[in-house]
Amino acid sequence: MIHETPRPAVPSDVPAVKAVTDAAFHHYIDRIGLVPAPMEYDHAANVAAGRVFVVGDPVTGLVVVIPEADHLYLDEIAVHPDAQGTGLGRVLMEWVEARARQLGLPEVRLLTNAMMWENQKLYERYGYEVVERRADGPYDRIHYRKVLNSPPMG
Repeated sequence: MIHETPRPAVPSDVPAVKAVTDAAFHHYIDRIGLVPAPMEYDHAANVAAGRVFVVGDPVTGLVVVIPEADHLYLDEIAVHPDAQGTGLGRVLMEWVEARARQLGLPEVRLLTNAMMWENQKLYERYGYEVVERRADGPYDRIHYRKVLNSPPMG
């Protein structure tokens, strides 16, 4: 399936960003025993800050990225259940890495809940390495990173 390049979200996308996030994360509530953090984000504030990029009309997938001094932080990736298995997740992951390179950042970092084992397998398949596992309040999280451009040897 062909997917377009993610575009910056605009204020009129906020309801769709919330809907896709909720649809993508809702099934984890029972498993982890609480609402996944992305479902509680201030989506309007993230859109206004230029952190949200969406795909589809209507929106079927999105990423929330935050440029830091030495890495691009992938704060959220969500694909609507109706679009899962179409390759959209791969498109979004590749876009995030391309965005980091475009910004001159050497790595991408992200985290996932330890109970979201599907995500762990996915990130490892994409070349992300576990940095640490840490409790953040009620959340048991696994932190990942992927170095994009290794420095020259010697």
